[in-house]
Amino acid sequence: MHARRHPVQPALQLPLLLLLLAVAPTVCAHVTALIVFGDSTVDAGNNNAIPTVVRSNFPPYGCDFPGATGRFSNGRIATDFYSEALGLGRDFVPAYLDPDYGIQDFAIGVCFASAGSGLDVATSRVFRVIPLWKQVDMFREYKARLAAHLGAAEANTVVAGAVYAVSIGTNDFIENYYALTTTRFLEFTLPEYTEYLVGLARAFLAELYGLGARRIGFTGLAAMGCLPLERARARALGTSGGCDEGYNAAARAFNAALAGMVADLGSELPGAQIRVAEVFEFFEGVVRDPARHGFARADVGCCGTGTYETGYTCGAWAAAPGGTCQDADRYVFWDAVHPTERASRLVAEHLINTTFGRFE
Repeated sequence: MHARRHPVQPALQLPLLLLLLAVAPTVCAHVTALIVFGDSTVDAGNNNAIPTVVRSNFPPYGCDFPGATGRFSNGRIATDFYSEALGLGRDFVPAYLDPDYGIQDFAIGVCFASAGSGLDVATSRVFRVIPLWKQVDMFREYKARLAAHLGAAEANTVVAGAVYAVSIGTNDFIENYYALTTTRFLEFTLPEYTEYLVGLARAFLAELYGLGARRIGFTGLAAMGCLPLERARARALGTSGGCDEGYNAAARAFNAALAGMVADLGSELPGAQIRVAEVFEFFEGVVRDPARHGFARADVGCCGTGTYETGYTCGAWAAAPGGTCQDADRYVFWDAVHPTERASRLVAEHLINTTFGRFE
């Protein structure tokens, strides 16, 4: 099932936008579009169109957003909230490979992300998803289509005035290096692999700049050791089942190296505004003290047992009575890896106020 066309709902956009304007009096200058690259944290359904097991275009995914959209959530994801808050006239970002949308829709926002992808091309090969280099190729095609639709001058204005949201890197660790699904753990020490990934991120950002991107927010890694999946793995190994601090340390090290690289690269590229969207501390705070943020559970997801289910394994629970929790808003995680719509909204508000709403 492909994602259904979702009508623009201005009345639903206003409350969040007013909230963000109230807490963030300096919102970035006019934004022409939101353009998204990355993995399942921001995939709006591109994997629906490719032969991979990493999919979510079936119930219970999308139960709080019309249709089984291909988003790994019960509803919207962070980039959908960015689109709303940036005043683009739409409360979601469509997937580029969704046949229900055309270039007229993509002119104000488009998602090239693919669930399961990573900075390392070896990561995308694990589940045969769209690698980052292919996402960039899709962006090149998009630019050509946009020029044919709007004319070259206006298309260039859209590309230059867009905000670019990048969210990628977690899979390189949890699906590749730590999972031993490729030979990377034999080729690199962990610090070396981190350096390798940051080098790939630098090349990607430089390439985007060369293609006309100027306002780029690269979301740092969250506390991946606190995912329900990793807690369940820790329990299986006989530990307490709390957050895996080794995984979290790897995320912190990556984020620190990323921040240094972005500062250096930004100083070399005239007119570039490249920023790291820092999310680790904020999201770790939500996970470690969920009650403070209005959540009841952060140790398991809403779907199934909440420990291992994601993708098809989450879908298998949909037909079973009590297969998902009764109130997803009480859970930080929807499945064993991905946040609920409410948790994504909180993350989006934080990142709009600190990064994506602060471009000049």
